[in-house]
Amino acid sequence: MKKLMILIMAVFIGSCATASIENTQKAAAHYKLGVSYLNENNVNPAFIEFQKAYELNPENKEVLNAIGIIYLLKFEDFPKAIDFFQKAVSVDPDFAEAHNNLGVAYERSKMFNDAIISYNKALSNVLYRTPEMAYNNLGRIYYRLGKYDEAINAYKEALKRMTDFYPSYYGLALCYNAKGRYGDASLAITKAIEMDPLYKGSKSKAVNDLRQKKLNAKGEDEKDIADYLEILKY
Repeated sequence: MKKLMILIMAVFIGSCATASIENTQKAAAHYKLGVSYLNENNVNPAFIEFQKAYELNPENKEVLNAIGIIYLLKFEDFPKAIDFFQKAVSVDPDFAEAHNNLGVAYERSKMFNDAIISYNKALSNVLYRTPEMAYNNLGRIYYRLGKYDEAINAYKEALKRMTDFYPSYYGLALCYNAKGRYGDASLAITKAIEMDPLYKGSKSKAVNDLRQKKLNAKGEDEKDIADYLEILKY
């Protein structure tokens, strides 16, 4: 009888392991399809595929991060985005991309101190493939908080990692302008426009585009655009 029970348990454990492997493989397939949809900006099909992957394998950090990204960037549901990014970093505390994304979700929720902590956690991973993103995000938060020197340092750190990372030049332009360093602000925005693939160095195109964007911008975004336009007059 004891041998029979051992055999039954072995069969049960083996079947569970097989089912787990099958679920993992199915989840990976749904995730891959979701990424394909998302790259084509087909948000709803992507979200459905990611949810299917999540149901099959709720411990997949990439799936958790992907769902968080959709809640953050597409649905603008910041609490749910925070929830999924937190789940992702609980699975892997060294998941730098999810820490950075969590920082963005906190920032959008005006939880600036939490955002700073998350960006720094992303940067603490020496294997983080895109540290310029987190440094740039730190620069933006410090700028919003009026900590212009800290913001300038963060933007410069981003540019050390990627010299043609033009968003950081836009950030530097705003910081220098706020500090009254108008010549430096002009040089920084000129560099940004040179590297920005949307403008390819054309200031007239940048001015026209910024004026158009300003019509629909609100709050901080509107002020940033107004400052860019002012800097471009220098």
